[in-house]
Amino acid sequence: MAPSCSPINSLHVAVIGAGAAGLVAARELRRESHSVVVFERNTEVGGLWVYTPQSEPDPLSLDPNRTVVHSSVYDSLRTNLPRECMGYSDFPFVPRPEHDESRDPRRYPTHREVLAYLRDFAREFKLVEMVRFGTEVVRVEQDGRKWKIRSRNSDGVSRDEIFDSVVVCNGHYTEPRVAQIPGIDQWPGKQLHSHNYRVPDPFKDQVVVVIGNFASGSDISRDLTGVAKEVHIAARSKPSETYEKLPGADNLWLHPMIETARKDGSIVFKNGKVVQADTIVHCTGYIYHFPFLNTNGYITVDDNCVGPLYKHVFPPALAPGLSFIGLPWMTLLFTLFELQSKWVAAVLSGRVTLPSEDKMMEDTNALYTKRDANGFPKRYTHRLGVVGQAEYLNWIADQIGEPPVEQWRNKELEDGYVRLATQADTFRDKWDDDHLIAEAYEDFLRQKLISAIPSQIFG
Repeated sequence: MAPSCSPINSLHVAVIGAGAAGLVAARELRRESHSVVVFERNTEVGGLWVYTPQSEPDPLSLDPNRTVVHSSVYDSLRTNLPRECMGYSDFPFVPRPEHDESRDPRRYPTHREVLAYLRDFAREFKLVEMVRFGTEVVRVEQDGRKWKIRSRNSDGVSRDEIFDSVVVCNGHYTEPRVAQIPGIDQWPGKQLHSHNYRVPDPFKDQVVVVIGNFASGSDISRDLTGVAKEVHIAARSKPSETYEKLPGADNLWLHPMIETARKDGSIVFKNGKVVQADTIVHCTGYIYHFPFLNTNGYITVDDNCVGPLYKHVFPPALAPGLSFIGLPWMTLLFTLFELQSKWVAAVLSGRVTLPSEDKMMEDTNALYTKRDANGFPKRYTHRLGVVGQAEYLNWIADQIGEPPVEQWRNKELEDGYVRLATQADTFRDKWDDDHLIAEAYEDFLRQKLISAIPSQIFG
């Protein structure tokens, strides 16, 4: 629906999480004149981008009673996409400041640079004053037409509060998805999920099987080649005859998925190859997880499909009091967070109206029908992809009267994914789209978001 001329409502809103989604949600809500409390269980902003050398005691993170470590960042991680397409629209992710040696000016910087950017963003827009650090949300439930939140601080003291609305920004890189492997219960080796991988040192002289060949799987397998005896990647998407020695290392091989694991320590791939392996690393993604949320069964997570949700954000029967920011993937994430946040903030203020519950449910069911007709599993419900993400982001922009996402930004995403898939060992340091970099920085200059092009960019 187009922006309306209704009187502006100022609501009391809770935001769960102070990562990249929660920070921009807090900013947009406050810009729309809402009062905001951000609950953050960590002691600083940044969410998953806050690196810790600690990992969980359960290496597969399957024990529901385990001590949870929020971050999934490994020490060597660099971004998967160019920095200029990653930032928020009015606060570009450019090298800053120029002469600070602690910062990483590269086009694909480390996780530390992303965290520094988020800290800069929080400081620039005075967001920290809205955050309650060391405070975990343990329960969210309806209380009449409002919402009750029970939180617990670092001293173990619980507190109940009432809010007009709750915006869920808790991220989805904490609850791992683990591959199901025939015979794994009898296999004597070690297993861990990438959530608990930090550095390659513990794998010295080992034969390691890495399950998954996208993003973390590609990164971690190459990280391991410097210390491991052999690294074998098992990729579900590869044909059963696949057997390929990968460039960039002498000890890295690509296989199709694992056929079986044997009690003698061997791993059999679907191409018939057999290796004696010491460790399996599951780079198999994550499960959406909202242990604090009680909606009496209305919101479910079924094969990683969170629903029902109108446009991945609003549960029709509970809108607009409950909303979710950041569920879709394979998209421009920070742009997604920002546009979804603007939409939620505008809907809560009454400046933008939602369709009726029935219309929202009809649209949601149409999405599920289209997904099923195209043969996609439920776990792909929130996967946008290169074409779908541009359509989705521009649809939200239109709802709130914002301009469409810049063409250079969409093109950088598209080209970035191609490079990631075709030159996994070099894509962060070799590219052929300098014209897009120039277009991005010219755009920043034209909008007066920067005063000059940083010398590191073309120097």
